[in-house]
Amino acid sequence: MKRERVMKSAGKSWKIVVGVVAFLVLAGGYYARGRLADVGASEGEAMGHEETKTKAKAAARAVVVTAAAEREFRDVARVQGTLESRNFAVVSPRVGGVIERIFVDEGDAVAAGETQLFQIDAVKLEKALEIARQTVAVSRCALLERQANQEKVEADLYKAELDYKRYGALLKKEVVTANDFELQELHYKQAKASCKHAETSVALAKEEVLQAEASLAIATKDLDDTLIYAPLTGVVSARLMEPGEMGGVGRGVLRVEDPSVIEVSAFLPSQDYNKVRAGQTRVDVEVNGVKVRGQVIVYKSPTIDPVLRTFEIKSVITDPPAGVVPGALAEIEVAFGVRRSVGVPSVCVLERRSGAGVFVVEGEAARLVAVEAGWEYEGWREMVQGEVALGSQVVSMGQDQLNDGDAVKVQKGVE
Repeated sequence: MKRERVMKSAGKSWKIVVGVVAFLVLAGGYYARGRLADVGASEGEAMGHEETKTKAKAAARAVVVTAAAEREFRDVARVQGTLESRNFAVVSPRVGGVIERIFVDEGDAVAAGETQLFQIDAVKLEKALEIARQTVAVSRCALLERQANQEKVEADLYKAELDYKRYGALLKKEVVTANDFELQELHYKQAKASCKHAETSVALAKEEVLQAEASLAIATKDLDDTLIYAPLTGVVSARLMEPGEMGGVGRGVLRVEDPSVIEVSAFLPSQDYNKVRAGQTRVDVEVNGVKVRGQVIVYKSPTIDPVLRTFEIKSVITDPPAGVVPGALAEIEVAFGVRRSVGVPSVCVLERRSGAGVFVVEGEAARLVAVEAGWEYEGWREMVQGEVALGSQVVSMGQDQLNDGDAVKVQKGVE
């Protein structure tokens, strides 16, 4: 009995020891798994932060920026205009007749008063000149005849005056009768009248000579005018008639132009009328890629066309470069005002409901800045008001998809 009790006590103690060991083993396993779980959680959290950062970087929008710069801005109007020679002449005959010869062709250079252009048939005018010369000779002979007659009449007057005075003295002495004296007085008065007539006849003959000489001068000029010389120095730009055709006063035969002085003509809308100052407002002219800058408006139309609501302006180009020729179409830029200001490329400026704005990159984010845009010139827009300082990095590509505060990644900087 006693041995059985001892055996039972020993069995119970062994079971207790086994139970304690099992508990410790289980507790150690749970502890170890907990530690592993804690370590795994920490590592997962760290990996989550890194993934978030990677996703944030991937969400940043790619943009291109341009630095705000100080530039020259102009208030301009751009129109098309035409080029014409300021000095030109459509040369026509001074007298009518058949065109006998044309001495020049299109493109030929001519000198004013020296180069012969064309000849009108001169046969009739040569005969007319000969008749005029004969008329002058006849009128001069008539003058000489009347002058000789005047001398004869003056001699008769002198004799009549002597007789008149002598008979007057004899009448006082009663040597002659009153009738004899009256006859001498009548003869004297007739001689005076004849003398006046002779003087008038001589004066008329002198005027006839002058008239004949004037006719001779006209006939001479008419003959000279059959040969036409260049009225100005330049080139022949058009040949309008040919030899054998009937030329007439006012009918052009040749067109001569001076290409060294070009007149630029254009029309501006009426709202720009008060902006233009003749002698002050400047224009730039471009013809087929050739630019002529800094020309001055020399003419401003005094009126505005009531139908088209436009007015004409003109500028003059002296010694134009090659390619700037009469008849060409010109691109004209009229500058009403010029100033230097900070500006950005025009594509940077966004027009939204709240007004105009640009995106400025600060760090890794884009900030929307409200601005007041001014003049636009050569692809740049003036910044009149707004927080856009000189050198600010303004988004010039990719701005359409941006919102204020968006993360951005600058792909390319443009100075």
